[in-house]
Amino acid sequence: MCGIAVSLGPEADPAVFRRMLATLEPRGEVTETRSESGLLTGVRRLPVVDRERAVQPWVSADERWVLCYNGEVFNHHELRAELTALGHRFRGVSDTEVVLAGYLHWGEALVSRLRGEYAFVIVERASGWAYLVRDPLGVKPLYWTQTPGCLHVASEVKALVGFGTPVTEVPPGHHGWVRADASARLRPYVNLLALGEGLPTVDDPDEAALLVRAALTDSIRARLDTDLTVGVVLSGGLDSSLALLHARELHPDCVAVTVGVPESPDLLYARRLAKDLGVPHEVVELQPRDIRLAQIREAIRISELTEYGDIINAVVSVPLFRRLRELGVKVALTGDGSDELFGGYPMYHRVGPQAARRLFLHKIINLCRTELQRVDRTSMAYGVEARVPFLDPSVVELAMRLPIGLKLRAGQEKWIVRRAFADLLPDYIRERPKNPMSYSSGLHERARLYKPVFARLHRSFRYDLAEPVRRDFDRVLTSCGNDLDRAIAAGRARPDYTVLEHARDLVGAARWNAVPVVRRLVGPRRSRGDDVPSPG
Repeated sequence: MCGIAVSLGPEADPAVFRRMLATLEPRGEVTETRSESGLLTGVRRLPVVDRERAVQPWVSADERWVLCYNGEVFNHHELRAELTALGHRFRGVSDTEVVLAGYLHWGEALVSRLRGEYAFVIVERASGWAYLVRDPLGVKPLYWTQTPGCLHVASEVKALVGFGTPVTEVPPGHHGWVRADASARLRPYVNLLALGEGLPTVDDPDEAALLVRAALTDSIRARLDTDLTVGVVLSGGLDSSLALLHARELHPDCVAVTVGVPESPDLLYARRLAKDLGVPHEVVELQPRDIRLAQIREAIRISELTEYGDIINAVVSVPLFRRLRELGVKVALTGDGSDELFGGYPMYHRVGPQAARRLFLHKIINLCRTELQRVDRTSMAYGVEARVPFLDPSVVELAMRLPIGLKLRAGQEKWIVRRAFADLLPDYIRERPKNPMSYSSGLHERARLYKPVFARLHRSFRYDLAEPVRRDFDRVLTSCGNDLDRAIAAGRARPDYTVLEHARDLVGAARWNAVPVVRRLVGPRRSRGDDVPSPG
């Protein structure tokens, strides 16, 4: 994965472009550029696939086309074999080369053949048109802005805010053309709102369990196709535990990393699982007092996030990915996306079966600016490529075919996932209820103390040129009586919290932080028979 930057047009300025690319330096290890009159292209490359030969920007043999590419295409072996049979000759074995070769052969139809997490720009040098593409779920980011005589494209908002012009996101699952002197012509190649439509609902629990197991196992296997050490972000919950179980079986070299307060439930569960599996385990221990204004500001600077809850979670993610980088790990798996697909949040069960599908799709469409943006920015800020197996389009489509009754049953969320892997999961993980990683340790409530300054800090980096900070959607939905249409309208009408709402939230956070941390962690003394996992 990489950070990419393009300035295209007669007013492309090399000095400005260098500053633009420099902001993306943390995303990779090697800076590679190509400069000519009216076209400046550059990549901060993180070498993962064909590390010595996949040099970018990648140029076609006839030098008509230039590619800047960020991400991974997991089916590049199959596509290379197909293109080779059609007569194409390859210089190396990278997915970068496959992307451009595929475009030259199939044109825009290429996007329907790609399986992966990617964003890229292909420029036709003679015409000055740029072809922009982003993966179906928006795992990898892509933004653009225009100034007089120049189009600028980059992987992050921070590379574009210096121009002082509105920054536009390429939506997930979209592709199309743009030029310095023309409006963007972007259109969807995947309709996220129609995922699963026209396909039969899977009502039978046994059939559903088999399908979920096959789809998720295949997705994880595809994301373990690397000769590098694979890190697993392990919270001690269901989803990250499944990622670790598969990595342990399918990859010869993996390590688990967990963040939390010493002796918190997250660490206890994570330590026990890693020990049971014999997987090396790194723990980043934090105390709530370690989170101060400086950590909040840095998390906002890195993440560019626009929802309060995601910013809070980014505060916890930053030290975790920092530790992975210190370990020399470049590729990591996370469990993100499972809650959105399989009913891990209470909101799905409050809206009723008829509205549940619409709410699932609303959350999935917005993942690109919430959960997935947090994962991309906080991982790539330390040169770590985070892969999200739960959000493979095949898994997402299957999840949309499952009724809510298979996602929540007998009061247990993500029931079908637990059923699908019942024979692999230890009982202490399979039966553990959802517990978000920052909540159980008190880190979430500590970060919440600083919520009143989030929007101001966000504006200080000029990120509002792309999008302002807005209220957490789950709270808006609750305040609207779980009416999805009202909640969407309310979010548009008043994006941010009022001063009174901030004051109430601050009082609640202050009250929580006044309670001794140890009492919050331990709670009432447990009896000997309670199912608390042994730390060792």
